[in-house]
Amino acid sequence: MRIGIIADIHANLAALETVLARLKDEGATGWIWCLGDVVGYGPQPNECLDLLRTFDHLCLPGNHEWGVLGRAERVLFNDEAGFVLDWTIEHLTAENRAYLEKLPQTINLPMAHFTLVHASPRDPIWEYVVEDNEAAVCYPFFKTRYCLLGHTHLALAFRRAADGTVTHTEPEPGVSVPLERERLILNPGSVGQPRNGDPRAHYAIYDTDADAIIYHRVEYPIAQTQARMRDLHFPPRLISRLEAGL
Repeated sequence: MRIGIIADIHANLAALETVLARLKDEGATGWIWCLGDVVGYGPQPNECLDLLRTFDHLCLPGNHEWGVLGRAERVLFNDEAGFVLDWTIEHLTAENRAYLEKLPQTINLPMAHFTLVHASPRDPIWEYVVEDNEAAVCYPFFKTRYCLLGHTHLALAFRRAADGTVTHTEPEPGVSVPLERERLILNPGSVGQPRNGDPRAHYAIYDTDADAIIYHRVEYPIAQTQARMRDLHFPPRLISRLEAGL
């Protein structure tokens, strides 16, 4: 079985459609695990949520869902993110809002040895896990062998050795991370707004037969999303950053 792992779509429908099409080609649309922030920054939150909900999937709320639901104060978002947050609140359908209201902050899959969160197992909504020391303090907060998270928009793989030392890599496309007995914290990167200088949509696949997480990236029609954002008079920096992968 192959399970698609996606995060930080950020209302970028062109990116999401491209990733889902690639997952179908790779035989990985039986299940989708979505690690939050389907909305925010981008111009098509309803379309992304509607599409995601056509698949068998698990999904968590991110900080942008929290903002839309009024569970995070507006001041926590910068002016550009706040502009789109306000727009999203105004345009989100009642059905999609009700869907977001019911999402759990953490999903534990003990039989599969996975914990799913948006940001971190210690703070599922807000904490950024980028550095080794930030990952190290998170291990006591999940009981399963592996934790999947997003939020940083960076594809990362953290490993904790037997002596407690934590190190990380930044997996390139096609890299397979074996699920061995060491405890791992894994981030597939962002579908809709990567921030590692590579503007392609990032995602991962959990291959249960190979017992590994495989990292992927795929080109998508960035200009299509940018045109929609310009039509809606979204902040220019949010538009230009998509083509830079920042």
